[in-house]
Amino acid sequence: MSAPDPSAPPTSSVPVCPRHPDRVSYVRCQRCERPACAECQRPAAVGVHCVDCVREAARTAPVRRTVFGAPVRGGRPVVTLTLIGLCVASYVLQWVVGLAWTSALVFQPAIASIEPWRYFTGGFLHSTQGYLAFTHLGFNMYVLWVLGRELEVALGRWRMAALFLVSVLGGHVMVTMLTGVTTDWFQGVLGASGGVFGLFGAIVVVLRRMRRSASGVVGVIALNAVIGFVVPNIAWEAHLGGLLVGLLLGSAYAFAPRDRRAFVGVGATALVTVVLVVLAVVRTALA
Repeated sequence: MSAPDPSAPPTSSVPVCPRHPDRVSYVRCQRCERPACAECQRPAAVGVHCVDCVREAARTAPVRRTVFGAPVRGGRPVVTLTLIGLCVASYVLQWVVGLAWTSALVFQPAIASIEPWRYFTGGFLHSTQGYLAFTHLGFNMYVLWVLGRELEVALGRWRMAALFLVSVLGGHVMVTMLTGVTTDWFQGVLGASGGVFGLFGAIVVVLRRMRRSASGVVGVIALNAVIGFVVPNIAWEAHLGGLLVGLLLGSAYAFAPRDRRAFVGVGATALVTVVLVVLAVVRTALA
């Protein structure tokens, strides 16, 4: 008669989680069949997957893209909300800090030649006086929200950010180019209108690329063009500059060949920016 040897190793081991060897688990991953503890389990269509298999599947899964090549993302429009947040925060500081905040950031052709960051910072300020005290910010933020979130989904985050910022630059460069003809060299210009009109220009191209009607947007642009000439204290030059930049960059982003979208997008953004900088430098040198 034989008896089991208590010193002999067990014929089978208790299944433990590979990531947490101190935890026993009888639940196995449906893909790799390894044990997975409660912390490492992820619900799947059938059974569960371990975190390692989920991570590997996410890494190798094909990226869904829009018709313009932007990755399809869920959640909030981060760039659009960030731009709105910066404008609103700056507006609050204009009221709290007073004229000092506005004076330090407002765009003026004479000062921007030695403080070039004003070509951008002026786009995050808005009027705090007269009938424009709240309508200026309100209109720009409304349009930025409506158009910005759509363009951010269609074009992607970096192209949306570039479109707005370069359009702001383009609007202020147009003001500089026309200084002495329509404005004074020391005239202050503020507002996100250049960037907003850049979005107007880009959305027209995007809609045309998708073979959808852009007549409504064109009508809004025409109406604002009329308002810019009729209502005083509106920098229509900034509107025009931003609109032209939006049309140019929107065309580059929307009609770039599928296999060269990144190259064309970066190249067009850089080229338009360089041209705007050269124009501003030459115009300033001739002043």
